[in-house]
Amino acid sequence: MSGRTVGNAISILVLGSLFATLCDVVIKMAGAEVAIFQFTFFRALFMCLLLLPVVTYIYIKNPKVPLLTGLKVHVLRGHLWVLAAIFLVVSLAELPLATANAVFYTAPIFIVLFAGLFYRERLGFEAIGAAILGFAGVLLILRPTEISLGMVSAIFFAMVLAANSLLIKKIPKQQGMFYGLFITQLCALPLAAGLAIWEAAELQEEVWLYAVLSSICSIIYSVACLIGYRHVDSSKVASAEYSGLIFAVLFGWWVFGETPDLGLLIGSLLIILPLLYMSRREGRKRRQESVVSPLNNV
Repeated sequence: MSGRTVGNAISILVLGSLFATLCDVVIKMAGAEVAIFQFTFFRALFMCLLLLPVVTYIYIKNPKVPLLTGLKVHVLRGHLWVLAAIFLVVSLAELPLATANAVFYTAPIFIVLFAGLFYRERLGFEAIGAAILGFAGVLLILRPTEISLGMVSAIFFAMVLAANSLLIKKIPKQQGMFYGLFITQLCALPLAAGLAIWEAAELQEEVWLYAVLSSICSIIYSVACLIGYRHVDSSKVASAEYSGLIFAVLFGWWVFGETPDLGLLIGSLLIILPLLYMSRREGRKRRQESVVSPLNNV
């Protein structure tokens, strides 16, 4: 599948969502007793090792790629990745798989809100409405009678993920996705190593296995996004990524014996449907602009 048609791109993104969910499954299987900082360090380390041959090959083919440009942004993204990775482990250990994933899908809402706050992008009625409905969905899914560490971690994970995604705009365009992913993990290593040393946990062999598997799944998901969004309008295929919530429900039931309820379904719809509407509306707007633009040049 080349991803050159909408059908192919959707298939690739669904496959990517499957591996993103498998990454969460692996992390959840690691359990609450895992040495979190040690696990985070090994995830960053193995992702660097897996990406190094690819980045080396790309650099040999194009030695003019500016390697050190935007280093401050990469360092910041690396530190945010460590923070997000920690929140991810805690939230998946404390919450059901589907519940945690539903909260994770609020990340696009935070992206819109943060873009308005930090980049001065205009927040329309749709964006504000999506944020309100999304947070209502989170409350319906979590139904908090008390604030738990898992709830807070899931929300903070979505917020940090959104902030890290916005920083992609600051990465030099000459640097490809693979290099950006590699250098982010490389910049994450010192902080992750320091936290692992401070944690002083005994080396756990099973942590290595979980770290390798989750790293492979993360890279496959990133490659799927790269291919899926490369040749077609993102508004036409972005909804395919929400298939991850379906996979989370299925794997939660199959692997962990979790049973979804009506609150999860309605809350997920409150999060996802406004985002789908905004995506489709943006797609229509772009198509209209593409039609008007040639007419203006006549």
